[in-house]
Amino acid sequence: QVQLVESGGGLVQAGGSLRLSCAASGNIFSINVMGWYRQAPGKERELVADISNSGTTTYVDSVKGRFTISRDNARKTVYLQMNSLKPEDTAVYYCNMGIVRRTSQYENAYWGQGTQVTVSS
Repeated sequence: QVQLVESGGGLVQAGGSLRLSCAASGNIFSINVMGWYRQAPGKERELVADISNSGTTTYVDSVKGRFTISRDNARKTVYLQMNSLKPEDTAVYYCNMGIVRRTSQYENAYWGQGTQVTVSS
């Protein structure tokens, strides 16, 4: 099976920084797109940023210029560097990866367990 483990969330004051990490392990042949989503209380889950296996990135408008997504293919890990954090960034952050397992020819989406990010004003 495949497992995604996140780390790096926490409580930070507005203007501060946090770095999230998400490492994949298990029966993995390849990983395509890696991404970060977030869900605030009472709101739908939204895509924050993603990165293709060639390094192409996309960001939601609200985080452009403040957040940076990156990946380490050898470590099967995706990162989200979050700077200039705002209270409206408060949410549970989930990583997501499109993974092809060694025992399958199909890609499936896998999710991390979620990590809480709280930004105080």
